[in-house]
Amino acid sequence: MASRLRNYINGESVDARSGRYTDVVDPSTGEPYLEAPVSGQQDVDAAYAAAAAAFESWGVTTPAERSALLLKIADAIEAHADELVEIECRNTGKPRRIMAGDEMPLCVDHFRFYAGAARTLEGPTAGEFLRNHTSIVRHEPIGVVGQVTPWNYPLMMAIWKIAPAIAAGNTVVLKPSDTTPVSTVRLAEIIGEILPPGVVNVVVGTRETGKLVVSHPTPQMVAITGSVGAGVQVAQTAANDLKRVHLELGGKAPVVVFDDVMDVAAIARTVAYAGYYNAGQDCTAACRVLVHESLHEEFTAALVAAARNTVTGGLEVADADYGPLNNADQLARVQGFLDRAPGHAKVLTGGHRIGEKGYFFAPTVVDGLRQDDEMIQTEVFGPVITVQTFTDEADALRKANGVRYGLSASVWTSDHGRAMRMSNKLDFGVVWVNTHLPFISEMPHGGFKHSGYGKDLSVFGLHDYTRVKHVMHYLGE
Repeated sequence: MASRLRNYINGESVDARSGRYTDVVDPSTGEPYLEAPVSGQQDVDAAYAAAAAAFESWGVTTPAERSALLLKIADAIEAHADELVEIECRNTGKPRRIMAGDEMPLCVDHFRFYAGAARTLEGPTAGEFLRNHTSIVRHEPIGVVGQVTPWNYPLMMAIWKIAPAIAAGNTVVLKPSDTTPVSTVRLAEIIGEILPPGVVNVVVGTRETGKLVVSHPTPQMVAITGSVGAGVQVAQTAANDLKRVHLELGGKAPVVVFDDVMDVAAIARTVAYAGYYNAGQDCTAACRVLVHESLHEEFTAALVAAARNTVTGGLEVADADYGPLNNADQLARVQGFLDRAPGHAKVLTGGHRIGEKGYFFAPTVVDGLRQDDEMIQTEVFGPVITVQTFTDEADALRKANGVRYGLSASVWTSDHGRAMRMSNKLDFGVVWVNTHLPFISEMPHGGFKHSGYGKDLSVFGLHDYTRVKHVMHYLGE
């Protein structure tokens, strides 16, 4: 791997015109291992100029043409899977077996799904809705799209953004997180071997670079996966130019466990897996357990046992369930929640950093919290699962919905009617029943309230990257 990363603009790897660079750190060691550009205005201008020029031809390609190229991209990602896994694991600290077994197959599948979806975009039927006039509805690409992706799933989140955008006929300028840019740049290089120059461009940089991408006058739409605060800033900036906005933001997923479940220990293991996956750095993590009061003691004991059996470690730990937190600031942030825990909270296991090398944090269970406590109301984004009790369905719903987030939730029960009632009333964009965390390309992902708006994945994600035009023809007398 080269010691210095480059931007990917107009089909070429180029140095940042800003001439500025920053360190990229391996979170398993806390040590820098390469430099990344801090792109400035000239770099962003060049990327948008390339994207705008490429849209003139890419925007009029047929769905069949785009589909064939997306399938080639999927094949190329699959062919480079080992390389991409190594790059991603070094940059994020993810365990290799998790990255290779869970995430890479999905990365390939997303492109294959959108290759098919590009050819099956549907809408209202053309017809004569006014006498002597024929109406047609066109789904058109928006144009140039600006995108910003986070550090928790760098490769996958870049694909969630790029695949539907280009499947719909748009061109892209994407800025990855400054702490995890490496796999996104390599992805762009792989895509660039297949697509025309300028269709996909990547500019690396800091938050200031992201602001330049969002505020630039060229894109007609901006899309971000990130924190609530970042989403608010993007929406405010985009409003100044009336850009369309697609926001996939934070979450605080309730895991509602009723007293009629059959296997408490098995559920606790599943919840621990879904809560600690990727070190809890997941907007949909099973981080907020609500368990019926009669089951509290048994479930909490099983959850603590599952937490203590969760293996944490760097790339050298082959059986690790999760790796380090992403960066030093995130480690300090997670520790801060535990340091500020109120007196009535009980840390049943974990609650501390592991070792002095890297940014590892122990799998943690916190009991005794109240609804208005910080750890209940604010996304921790670390391997921390909280436990509360409830008395009945109404109490469970009140506590589950009593946060500003609305991304995902799960319900655990043997009662089908209860599962339906709860899933209907939970104010979250994704609700799992007797499971938590699976994603599939065919189904939409996105939240309500402060978790943002717009959908990733599925045909809904494709629709989000199109504009609708009504064309009416007068037929004559």
